[in-house]
Amino acid sequence: MRPGKMAPAGGSEAVRGLWVPLAVLALARAALALTEQYPTLSLLKQELHRQRQGLAGGCASTGELAEQYSAECDSSFLHFHESDCDIGGSSSCESVLSLNTEKILSQAKLLTEQKRFPFATDNDNTNEELAIAYVLIGNGLYDEAIRHFSTMLQEEPELVSAIYGRGIAYGKKGLHDMKNAELALFELSRVISLEPDHPEVFEQRAEILSPLGRISEALSDLTKAIQLQPSARLYRHRGTLYFISEDYATAHEDFQHSLELNKNQPIAMLYKGLTFFHRGLLKEAIESFKEALKQKADFIDAYKSLGQAYRELGNFDAATESFQKALLLNQNHVQTLQLKGMMLYHHGSLDEALKNFKRCLQLEPYNEVCQYMKGLSHVAMGQFYEGIKAQTKVMLNDPLPGQKASPEYLKVKYLREYSRYLHAHLDTPLTEYNIDIDLPGNFKDHWAKNLPFLIENYEEQPGLQPHIKDVLFQNFESYKPDVQELICVADHLGSMMQYETPGFLPNKRIHRAMGLATLEVMQAVQRTWANSKVRMNGKTRLMQWRDMFDIAVKWRRIADPDQPVLWLDQMPARSLSRGFNNHINLIRGQVINMRYLEYFEKILHFIKDRILVYHGANNPKGLLEVREALEKVHKVEDLLPIMKFNSKTRDGFTVNTKVPSLKDQGKEYDGFTITITGDKVGNILFSVETQTTEERTQLYHAEIDALYKDLTAKGKILILSAELGEVDAVCNLILSLVYYFYNLMPLSRGSSVIAYSVIMGALMASGKEVSGKIPKGKLVDFEAMTAPGSEAFSKIARSWMNLKSISPSYKTLPSVSETFPTLRTMIEVLNTDSSHCLKKTIVVV
Repeated sequence: MRPGKMAPAGGSEAVRGLWVPLAVLALARAALALTEQYPTLSLLKQELHRQRQGLAGGCASTGELAEQYSAECDSSFLHFHESDCDIGGSSSCESVLSLNTEKILSQAKLLTEQKRFPFATDNDNTNEELAIAYVLIGNGLYDEAIRHFSTMLQEEPELVSAIYGRGIAYGKKGLHDMKNAELALFELSRVISLEPDHPEVFEQRAEILSPLGRISEALSDLTKAIQLQPSARLYRHRGTLYFISEDYATAHEDFQHSLELNKNQPIAMLYKGLTFFHRGLLKEAIESFKEALKQKADFIDAYKSLGQAYRELGNFDAATESFQKALLLNQNHVQTLQLKGMMLYHHGSLDEALKNFKRCLQLEPYNEVCQYMKGLSHVAMGQFYEGIKAQTKVMLNDPLPGQKASPEYLKVKYLREYSRYLHAHLDTPLTEYNIDIDLPGNFKDHWAKNLPFLIENYEEQPGLQPHIKDVLFQNFESYKPDVQELICVADHLGSMMQYETPGFLPNKRIHRAMGLATLEVMQAVQRTWANSKVRMNGKTRLMQWRDMFDIAVKWRRIADPDQPVLWLDQMPARSLSRGFNNHINLIRGQVINMRYLEYFEKILHFIKDRILVYHGANNPKGLLEVREALEKVHKVEDLLPIMKFNSKTRDGFTVNTKVPSLKDQGKEYDGFTITITGDKVGNILFSVETQTTEERTQLYHAEIDALYKDLTAKGKILILSAELGEVDAVCNLILSLVYYFYNLMPLSRGSSVIAYSVIMGALMASGKEVSGKIPKGKLVDFEAMTAPGSEAFSKIARSWMNLKSISPSYKTLPSVSETFPTLRTMIEVLNTDSSHCLKKTIVVV
């Protein structure tokens, strides 16, 4: 990583490729849907329950969630929520409409005697009247309660309990009607003006404000309530609102305070874990979820969250176990089925994933995520008719006016068009067509950028042709023994590319695809060095460097059709002139991207060096002060005060890396851009971005062309005379060529694994085999992007590759391109189970 220029940060580009362990905000909302709805019950129900139990006082509650808080007896009447009985629901519940006057009076009398309602007075007659109105609320008769309170307020306009009760009744009528919400807030505000020292009123007003989206006002009310009388419930309530606001650090503090006041709160512990999860602190999240399960052994949502945390950590077995435990408790838990299905899909277990999505849709026919993933799974396995049928159902689910379209809705039309294209070419030889040329430019451009499908004059792909049948399942045993050996070797080679880093789940389908790509690259490069021509894109010619990468590209594409793996320089000229941004957030707000944690310190040192150079040139008088401040910088957030030293960098700055040329000594190319913006901890954006413009692409292509020409010449010599020096030179040329590929980032997706499979395949062509795994925490693309030059990258890569002489048995393997010449045959082999490969010895290992 060579230093480049440092400049004030400008406007941010549209962010693509956000890491979000389950889409960060999506999981937040999902978590809210599955967790606490403040488990306090109506006073009437509590009283009747207490009466039935023969209790004279203390807390009494019913329901699963209420039991979790049996130790917390600070609930006031303000928290009575919907009663257990639902009108028109269970036959065991007596309809509130059947309540007669005698019952209402009887219940009211009980409340009056115990003064178990808010703001009771010293007048027994007044209390009886108030109690009647509160019983009406408890039984869902809100309009009757409002009329009763209003009559009382005509006689006594400042009767606080009546004002308060009327406010509650308006809120209970339904906040979807803004009139109810406004009246509820008006009444509660009147109570606060008359009785400003009652925390429950502030909390009740917060419960009205928060569903209206007035979160800051709700937080202010809860803060006031906590100042008046802190409680575990109030801290938990406020923490939940901070969580919704994505202020996970502050939410964490509130959940911690709540747990200090009452440690037996599995839901508060769950939320504490989710605050860790959303900040990328997966191990801490796992500990919190486990603690929640200690408190409540049958806590489905904790098992589900634990499964998702393990999935993000890349631990498939632990994630599977946690999801299974959740489903043992409730086999119809839709969110667990959905998350487990998605994990199985991204593990390459498409058959198993499909079972989960189908079960999910039986329970929730309009679940967009499960519907989309069902369609995707079918298409990935070559079942296009079922796949497109499922995709069409997602397309019909148009968002309502003003409603934000779901990610699945945004993606589904691209997937359907791509599915039709793939189906039409199932049996066409792969050498005779080119996706990058065939697909319309604007389609590719919008798909790669994940834009809404608004393409002018777009002509849809033809519908499915009946004479082209779907892909049928192929038994592993139906392949000839040498092809079985080929598949097993590919599985092994693919597993060598797995990153041992949080956020990278092992995907056996990707492993097989990229293992086969490695072998095909090896065979193609060997033929090229022996002066054989290749058939590409309908033409027979000598292989070029892009052809070598295209072998890996075609395998990566078909392994997961959800992701657009496209050459950026094949996009429309207008789009390329504006530049494509490969954008990675390392820190966004409070969310830390755990995938790249290993590189934070390296990038931070680089930034500190550039700051010194910048201030030396632009602010020499303040250089000493900046130098002293930089000595105290140990993490990215520590840079914020230093940004204030210069007016031009007050709002942030960018640092550009440079990539030295091998072709033209002394010349440098643009690498990637590091950006830091923000004004305080928790409001920071620390990101890296590679901008692929036409000019930059041409410079890198010239470098790669020169290296490939040299590689081909030396490879031909190597074929004739395998001298040690030649082998070493060829290895360095391969690593240098891929070093520039990584820094160019010429593909919309998948550049890293595609490049590594080319490295492995080309090295095998030279007679060397990679026997070492990528070290834990290391990412090959970032090693290349942060290395000071190609030689440094070659040295780093060779340190873990542990190159050894290739096994002669590779020569006996059948030709990959001839064995799998079409999309159909490629999909068949990716679908094939080869679990018994593990039971047999692979001769080349």
